[in-house]
Amino acid sequence: MASTRLPGKVLRPLAGEPMLWHVVERARRAQGLDHVIVATSSTAADEPIRSFCYRRGIAVFAGSENDVLDRYCRAATEFGADPVVRITADCPLIDPDVIDRALSLYRTGRYDYVASAAGAVGRLFDGGRYPDGLSVEICSLMALSRAQQEAHEPSDREHVTPYLWQVPGRFRVGVVCPPTDLSHFRLTVDYEEDFELVSRLYAALSSDGRPFFGLDEVVAYLEDHPELAAINSERAAAVVLLERREAA
Repeated sequence: MASTRLPGKVLRPLAGEPMLWHVVERARRAQGLDHVIVATSSTAADEPIRSFCYRRGIAVFAGSENDVLDRYCRAATEFGADPVVRITADCPLIDPDVIDRALSLYRTGRYDYVASAAGAVGRLFDGGRYPDGLSVEICSLMALSRAQQEAHEPSDREHVTPYLWQVPGRFRVGVVCPPTDLSHFRLTVDYEEDFELVSRLYAALSSDGRPFFGLDEVVAYLEDHPELAAINSERAAAVVLLERREAA
């Protein structure tokens, strides 16, 4: 709830429900998941999130506000989660098919950590990338517990997973990529423009009463309506520019 760029975004109404509800319901559609748990903080500011989850029968865990790695590890231990699948609450267009693709790769047994090629993790690998907002991360409870014990940098504690993938060879890391590069689209919600785009996508793609639409439908609609993709294109361009500077 304490987002500095878009305060209260996770409970903002989106197509008649709080944005968080859509994230939970989309995650529940993944065939490979047994449970969906909201891991929030125990602060007073996040009481609305906890109350919403209690009212709607959504499992919730409350932990540290700033040490999010510890929060995740404790939540996974309490609920007996292994592997742990991480999806952030600012991804209201998360696609259960992408979750299942990542789970399928993880379950080959070749990796300690698997992610969709999106966001910071996606920059480490060659090949196409998903839009920001399609991030899925999976790790074993053992790997998460090791990170919880060994990671000391504040950024590692805040962002949960960097300790697992930043150093080559520390853990076995795998990635799933889309058939074509989709990184020019931005589907996460960090700014007002992002929320406007997502709201208009929901209005357009659920207007015929369909309970669910996936990434393929979103991409097809954006390709047919480039004026919508332009709503937050400057934010996407800024991210690309930052990435190029980091690589320079």
